Amino acid sequence: MTAEPLTWLQRHPEQRLAPWAAWDEHSRGRRFAEAPPRLRGQFQRDRDRIIHSTAFRRLVYKTQVFVNHEGDLYRTRLTHSLEVAQIGRTVAQSLGLNEYLVEAVSLAHDLGHTPFGHAGQDALNACMRDYGGFEHNLQSLRVVDELEEKYADFQGLNLTFETREGVLKHCSVRNARRLGELGQRFIDRTQPSLEAQLANLADEVAYNNHDIDDGLRAGLLDMDALQEVVLFRREYETVRAAYPRLQGRRLIHEIVRRMIDSMVGDLVTNSSLRLFDAAPADIAAVRARQAPLIGYSEEMAGHIRDMKRYLHEHLYRHYRVLRMTTKARKVVQALFEAFFTEPRLMPDEHAGHAADWEAADGADGRARAVADYIAGMTDRYAITEYERLTDPRRTPGGAGPPAAAADRCGGQTPPRPCR
Repeated sequence: MTAEPLTWLQRHPEQRLAPWAAWDEHSRGRRFAEAPPRLRGQFQRDRDRIIHSTAFRRLVYKTQVFVNHEGDLYRTRLTHSLEVAQIGRTVAQSLGLNEYLVEAVSLAHDLGHTPFGHAGQDALNACMRDYGGFEHNLQSLRVVDELEEKYADFQGLNLTFETREGVLKHCSVRNARRLGELGQRFIDRTQPSLEAQLANLADEVAYNNHDIDDGLRAGLLDMDALQEVVLFRREYETVRAAYPRLQGRRLIHEIVRRMIDSMVGDLVTNSSLRLFDAAPADIAAVRARQAPLIGYSEEMAGHIRDMKRYLHEHLYRHYRVLRMTTKARKVVQALFEAFFTEPRLMPDEHAGHAADWEAADGADGRARAVADYIAGMTDRYAITEYERLTDPRRTPGGAGPPAAAADRCGGQTPPRPCR
């Protein structure tokens, strides 16, 4: 049996960063010049700004698969982001990568997600189809570049190029052309930093495993039926052999944590082999490549694809989840149509953006202001806003005029309502 290759950390325990890592002193900088931080590195500053952002705090009430009010123990976007950061930092240390950059990207990658998970995103994208569309990766970048309001000298968080590069995981060529240097890799089909590649895969490790955990907790997945998934069956048999009397949550946790360890171990081993074979001189050599260097073995990649297929069929398409996502789409669609028809139903700040942006860009500008407002909502706030607009028994609260005002505006039809 061939021994596993030594990682960068094992080969060079005295060196924190490998030459292929993102070094703070070689950063491409920020959109607006700032004095360097005194007590921390550039990527630590990014990490800290993300943690203190309003959008990050909202993630605690934005969900992955289950709507927020369905239970207190299911993952939210916040707990998911923390799990991604923890997994990412573990792998980064082994490979000699910049842990702080991986952490910053991991914590920021979901800042642009709508309420109600992917169902909310799909619904908002449908509403925005005639106005430039909606995509949560672009929205995450928009949050950190424009929408956060913290600093006197600039809009947004003014993060480094490297963190922004990692946040933008996917992008169409059409949108990439509008992003200048940040979007060029999508045009040239080259790669981002290794830290960005790693954060993307740490996201995958986290959500695949915690969706199994949450699915079992909710009773939507069955332990025996999950034997169909090779990764689950393998660890289930290992745990059963070692602890034949183990039951309940402890059994599930032992299985899930071992699946995470198996995926992370494969990721470190295979990525180490790729890195030492390619031996990129620096981050520029990493970016110039046509294929990523961080990745699983072919065997593990196949197992993960099978796991995703199983989850798609048995969890994401479960009738209870579909009922929730159907209701979520109706809430998002109703909110968009109401606010697009009459932007003054939004709080003053957002109504002001709608007026200003409509003056500059027409209906596209108005729609973008509405999308920003809805995308920033938590699950429970979106439901509350929907009830304020549709239930005459609800008081208007702080979200604009009472529901009756929506009726008075109901005769106005948006130029191109969502479909």
